[in-house]
Amino acid sequence: MEKIPLTRAGFDKLDAELKHLKTVERPAIIRAISEAREHGDLSENAEYHSAKEKQSFIEGRVKELEGVISLADVIDPTKLSGTVKFGATVALVDEDTDEEKTYQIVGEYEADIEAGKLNMKSPLARALIGKDEGDSVEVRTPGGTRAYEILSIKYV
Repeated sequence: MEKIPLTRAGFDKLDAELKHLKTVERPAIIRAISEAREHGDLSENAEYHSAKEKQSFIEGRVKELEGVISLADVIDPTKLSGTVKFGATVALVDEDTDEEKTYQIVGEYEADIEAGKLNMKSPLARALIGKDEGDSVEVRTPGGTRAYEILSIKYV
């Protein structure tokens, strides 16, 4: 099995979600199923079917999180330096629009583009990896090719 790279913050977030599902959501759904059973005929009981569906989702998510956590390779970006690699926080400027953006390169399970967390398998992250401050990169996107200049690389 291949290790799954995560930052400490990403690992802690997934671990907290797993604990919440096991200690709060799972017992609540068991109670909901029990209450729905008491209403009689299960074949026409919408509450029961809804609760069973939610239980299925919760159990699937628990299994997924347990798998990710068991294969996690927690990487501390503060111990890294140099060119862009996993965990780097990279400030970029779009060479066409002069718009500046900052992204941290993270694993797919903690990626959140709105929060500035860029999946390391994304086209932009793959173009940035191995580059240094001042380098230009070209990235093919669905909207066409974009050019970015790396302003800074930090490992925080």
